[in-house]
Amino acid sequence: MMNDAILRKIDLNLLLAFSVLMQERNVSRAAERLLLGQPGLSAALKRLRESLDDELFVRVGRGLQPTPRALAIAPTIEDALSGIERAIRPPTAFDPASWQGEFRIGMCDNLESAFFGPLVARLRELSPGSRLVGVASDKRDAARMLDEGAYDFSVSVHDDPASWHIRAPLFNQSSICVFDPARVGLKAPLKLEDFVRTPHVTVSFEGNSANNLDVALGRVGLRRQIVATVPRFSALPTALRAMPAIATIPESIARCMAQLHGLAISVPPLELPAEPVTMLYRRVDRADGRSMWFRRLFVDIVVAALKASGCTSTVSQAA
Repeated sequence: MMNDAILRKIDLNLLLAFSVLMQERNVSRAAERLLLGQPGLSAALKRLRESLDDELFVRVGRGLQPTPRALAIAPTIEDALSGIERAIRPPTAFDPASWQGEFRIGMCDNLESAFFGPLVARLRELSPGSRLVGVASDKRDAARMLDEGAYDFSVSVHDDPASWHIRAPLFNQSSICVFDPARVGLKAPLKLEDFVRTPHVTVSFEGNSANNLDVALGRVGLRRQIVATVPRFSALPTALRAMPAIATIPESIARCMAQLHGLAISVPPLELPAEPVTMLYRRVDRADGRSMWFRRLFVDIVVAALKASGCTSTVSQAA
């Protein structure tokens, strides 16, 4: 263990002056390397002599001759200064092409459906030695799981972050309706009376059926009939193909679902607020090269995937 009392007596710059003097054995050349005047270097040497209680260097002709104590401590000081220089040297730029390890991302299943595939495909191109791990997550557990190291960042509609987290905007997520037109006997755009009259299926991890849509309907004095609630978006397509019903879900997964399962989509017949999807990551990772690269890559994937699917969501690239 380091002896703090001893180290407090020594200025690191004095050890650097000692190292340069040992290499040059000449005050003028050493002062030039240290960007000091000769009086300044002489003052530094005086302080070092007092701290170590040894003369350290003796003038012999035009040069300096180190004392036995100076010769004895020189290798250790040189190693220590080299170690410090390596420690504070700017880190090398992250190279995804040569890196081998895991990238971990936390998302709920609706965002996974829209972005996981394009993300892993792009990672295979840019970082073939890496692996992508998707971790099931929702905003209730996002902060805790982030602190536990479950993933590099979480993508969700996050609550206000803690001071040691950063919440960066990604995009504003609109909601649209998805349904089987043959089952419900309707086509887009849906009318409000048909929307209220037709049964609805909702998605809730907690099992709650009511959401912002019901609040919006209540403002105009209307209610909808909820006939089923499923815990995951993956259960929706079979439910909508099995019975006449409408689901109002995030646009990104609705468009994927419609394309894969032959369902129709429609804008809701009343105005609904868009939800801000954000990226949550640790403040300590803000300037880390690997983490920065992964976050930027994901933002690029979001922009491209939303554009390719025709989503109307407003994208922010501030992450």
